[in-house]
Amino acid sequence: MDQQQNFQPLAESFYQVPTLELAKNLLGCILVKQTEEGTSSGVIVETEAYLGNTDRAAHGYGNRRTKRTEILYSKPGYAYVHLIHNHRLINVVSSMEGDPESVLIRAVEPFSGIDEMLMRRPVKKFQNLTSGPGKLTQAMGIYMEDYGHFMLAPPLFISEGKSPASVKTGSRIGIDNTGEAKDYPYRFWVDGNPFVSR
Repeated sequence: MDQQQNFQPLAESFYQVPTLELAKNLLGCILVKQTEEGTSSGVIVETEAYLGNTDRAAHGYGNRRTKRTEILYSKPGYAYVHLIHNHRLINVVSSMEGDPESVLIRAVEPFSGIDEMLMRRPVKKFQNLTSGPGKLTQAMGIYMEDYGHFMLAPPLFISEGKSPASVKTGSRIGIDNTGEAKDYPYRFWVDGNPFVSR
């Protein structure tokens, strides 16, 4: 059911924790995007942590610094929106300034603005609306223009939610060519939630 709520951005201090901790803490929080069509939101149900310089699966591995990855070197709380196979993905910059770590928001459960989400991403099966990183950005209207937005204010931010009862941990998805990094247990998801990507 579509719900209305007065969303408030999380404080900057929320993001000032180690990346693996942030990836777990984000579960149950609410991702919010305001557009001309209205406000869409979703409860974060799946995340992946990327540990920068030492993580072969991370865009900042080996301290690679490009125009695309520059925002990863900022202080935590910035939006890192990037393209993979023509899909937009959103990560939250984490760790400390100069340390290119981030958390991928991998799936959300639709919370409000669902009609607008369905207009942007028509689906036959409701569960497929936001059950993946490219799906949720399309449904919620998150675009490349959101790259570098500091997520402490509209139009793109994260709001307080409820801590999930049970969280599962496993290896990340779609990074098979990254050596031992493909087995790191850096993916976190809400146990039993139907919007988890797999």
